[in-house]
Amino acid sequence: MELFWYIVLMFMLAIYVVLDGYDFGAGIIHLFFAKSEEDKKAITKSIGPFWDANEVWLIASGGVLFFAFPTLYASSFSGFYLPLMMILWLLIFRAVGLELRGQVHNKMWESIWDKAFGISSLLLALFFGIALGNVVRGVNLGMVENGVSAHEPHYFFLPLWNPTFSPKAVHLGIIDWFTILLGIIAVVILTIHGANWIIFKTNSSLNKKLRKAIFILNFVLMALVIVSVLTWHIIEPNPFDNFIKNPYLWVFPVLMVVGLLGLFRIRSFKKDGTGLIFSTLFLVGGFASTAASIFPNLLPSTNSLNPSLTIYNMAADDYGLSVGIKWFAVAILLVAVYFFIQYKVFKGKMDHVSYGEH
Repeated sequence: MELFWYIVLMFMLAIYVVLDGYDFGAGIIHLFFAKSEEDKKAITKSIGPFWDANEVWLIASGGVLFFAFPTLYASSFSGFYLPLMMILWLLIFRAVGLELRGQVHNKMWESIWDKAFGISSLLLALFFGIALGNVVRGVNLGMVENGVSAHEPHYFFLPLWNPTFSPKAVHLGIIDWFTILLGIIAVVILTIHGANWIIFKTNSSLNKKLRKAIFILNFVLMALVIVSVLTWHIIEPNPFDNFIKNPYLWVFPVLMVVGLLGLFRIRSFKKDGTGLIFSTLFLVGGFASTAASIFPNLLPSTNSLNPSLTIYNMAADDYGLSVGIKWFAVAILLVAVYFFIQYKVFKGKMDHVSYGEH
């Protein structure tokens, strides 16, 4: 039962990464590439009908985490309190930037909310990548120092950074060189993903420039991925143990590599949606590979005194988990119908759709 809900949680998070990921990427493209009013409107039109619905997957994932793994929910929301509040405010500013930009036709007003939308999208991509880095690296559960646990085994708290900026320090921070590396990877791939979405959904004059940008950024992405894999051994001496024991898990790294290599052909794709397929493959493959590498851990412990938080020692009672399946079946059906209708109504190019214009 625990495994079922773990798969559900990872599935929902993967959908969120793919769907809201192109929103973050579109915001980054808006910040750095959109110079004319026409290009800015094309970008906001491409995500306008979708971005708020895409955020539902994050909320739903939080709900599943609270229901299926309540102790982990309590531990992580306490330990990561500061960055979670920052993410919340960034989500608010992104939404406000999109919704208020067109309320007043004034260049200063529009410029302020353009920056709010773009910068918050960039920082959200960075912080979500850093969050993944924290999960891979682990935390000092129980706040152990000199072999003594100062708190309960599942408790921890992290400041934004520590004086050494090291992922191997006793007193860890949210930000260190390893988590920053994964944050930068997240920014690069979501920028690529957002660019692919804009190409897919618009006939913007930016599209030709975006294809060139994707090709260049893909070299950066490949270099960063290689560096991250090599440095992973510093954090975890045996990062591929699960893949060796369960060879079928190699399908996830293969998906990631296929997505990465496919993006190098972005300038030759005849169909606008092909690039989006490959960036989606990379995101899903990369996220699933990370989850598979630390399984069954949900949050690894960096000390030997307190055990890691796993799907087995953090799960709710079996009775509650079994009852929840019935409600989940109803909920996922309703969500599937909603998204099917939404993407059916807004299929094709979005250049003709009015969004944020008053």
